[in-house]
Amino acid sequence: MAKSHPEKSNDQDALVSKSQLKREMHHLQELGKALVKLKPEEIEKLSISEILIDALNEAKRIKHREGLRRQMQFIGKLMRKEPAETIERIEAYFEKLHNQHQNHTQHHHLIEQWRDRLLNKENSEIEALVAQYPNGDRQWLRQMVRQSWHETDKNKPPAAARKLFIYIRELINND
Repeated sequence: MAKSHPEKSNDQDALVSKSQLKREMHHLQELGKALVKLKPEEIEKLSISEILIDALNEAKRIKHREGLRRQMQFIGKLMRKEPAETIERIEAYFEKLHNQHQNHTQHHHLIEQWRDRLLNKENSEIEALVAQYPNGDRQWLRQMVRQSWHETDKNKPPAAARKLFIYIRELINND
């Protein structure tokens, strides 16, 4: 006896595998975990449902591991009921947070690179910095670089290198 197959629709997007549904469910649960870590005022900005807000607040109070696991599953279930626009807004918020952190880290590395270049005992680096950031004070930079070299030679704390870092940070931020 032949089995009857359900009619296939032309719209292949409507057919989602069980694995894909699980991936989406886990993704929403991970978003829920990230939401639990947010401050209440940050959660308010995302305009999510009151029941989800209550569940997030409850998860913050739960200390028992199994209870927290169940609460996170419940949050994942509630997340599936949220409108797609809300989920997109939440994802965009976390993407923005991630990008801010990444940009801050890159900015910090840029400052460190300039400081390290200046401390490599080459005056051409001071000229390169002032060429890129015209508000830089050549004389002060040379003085701090020399002072840093003397501190290094005498095994003193790197006070001049710290001052140089702060100066470069302000120079770049004001540009």
